[in-house]
Amino acid sequence: MRQAELIRYAILAAQRDGNLWFARELRARALTPSQAEVLRVIGDDPNGVGLVDLGRLLVCESGTNPSRLVDRLVAAGLVQRLHSRADRRRLVLTLTSAGEEAERFVRGVEARMYAQIDAACGGAGGESLVSVLLSLSAGQSAGSALERRLAKAPE
Repeated sequence: MRQAELIRYAILAAQRDGNLWFARELRARALTPSQAEVLRVIGDDPNGVGLVDLGRLLVCESGTNPSRLVDRLVAAGLVQRLHSRADRRRLVLTLTSAGEEAERFVRGVEARMYAQIDAACGGAGGESLVSVLLSLSAGQSAGSALERRLAKAPE
């Protein structure tokens, strides 16, 4: 097997197994990985996030309108739609108290996942792996969403 093919399948296997593990952990709160990502993106912005802005920041969705995903979280009482303080014509998505609790749970699950990833890297320069992976997705929809999230993230 040539190295590029091995890399492709190793990425696929790691992503698939990681996503299955993540989904299994989230089931304790009846959340999906996509819903968890929405909670984290909204939770990262204390001013709330507009629906289009949310769509542009999600890696799990390829479109820019995650309405159904948000509708389910609103129905579950985890997300609310409020008028923006800066512009009353604009609606923003914020977490409810239950949503904040669910987001803290998601952060805990992610922390355990990241500990496993850190252990798997075993001190080897994860930076070079990240660089390769980012270059593989550069200019693609999920890669672009990740670039926007990275640009927005605090140092």
